[in-house]
Amino acid sequence: MTSVWHFLTTSANWWGNNGILARTSAHLRLSVLSVLVAASIAVPLGVWTAHWKRFTSVAVAFVNIGRAIPSFALLALVFPISLRFGFGLGFWPTTVAMVALGLPPIFISTFTGIREVDPASRDAARGMGMSTLGSIRQVELPLALPLIFTGLRIAAMQVIATATLGALVAFNGLGSFIEEGRASFNAEKYLGGAVIVTVLALVVESLVRRGQQLLTPWVNKYR
Repeated sequence: MTSVWHFLTTSANWWGNNGILARTSAHLRLSVLSVLVAASIAVPLGVWTAHWKRFTSVAVAFVNIGRAIPSFALLALVFPISLRFGFGLGFWPTTVAMVALGLPPIFISTFTGIREVDPASRDAARGMGMSTLGSIRQVELPLALPLIFTGLRIAAMQVIATATLGALVAFNGLGSFIEEGRASFNAEKYLGGAVIVTVLALVVESLVRRGQQLLTPWVNKYR
């Protein structure tokens, strides 16, 4: 732990393009973008399949790409495609792989949340003259929101931790400290990078949890 403390308290390690601040910022930007893109796909897909069950197997197969293929293998598949179409190294191949990783937990939580809505709530919405879309927007999604946030928290932590693999395809995030430390047998840099990733994941998880509390105050009120 002494070596980690030395790494974190050495001011030279914090500045420049390869410093802690720059790499943490890049890692966070990629992670946030990946989770947002995954959510924009998985939430509508989860709602849709919860209502129209005939497409459930197709949707589940699609979102489970992130589970069926290891993240490292997915990076290896995306990497040459990214080069072929001019997206380059680093950021975009890693983002695609992380989006695939974030899809399953968000989809499953959304699907489960919508399916578990009390049928009486749906009947009441229809009795008030709401369309299916209106019922989804005003009744079902608010009721499913706590579960959806659970999926978001899981996805965020998985993406932040796994995005360290991006160092293998030249993404200059926090994984670069781990990879550089491994390659040079520098335990200080290796462990320092791992500690920063862990702290970042915990901070983001706490922020998402706080966002859930603010957006779903009724959940805490009746616990």
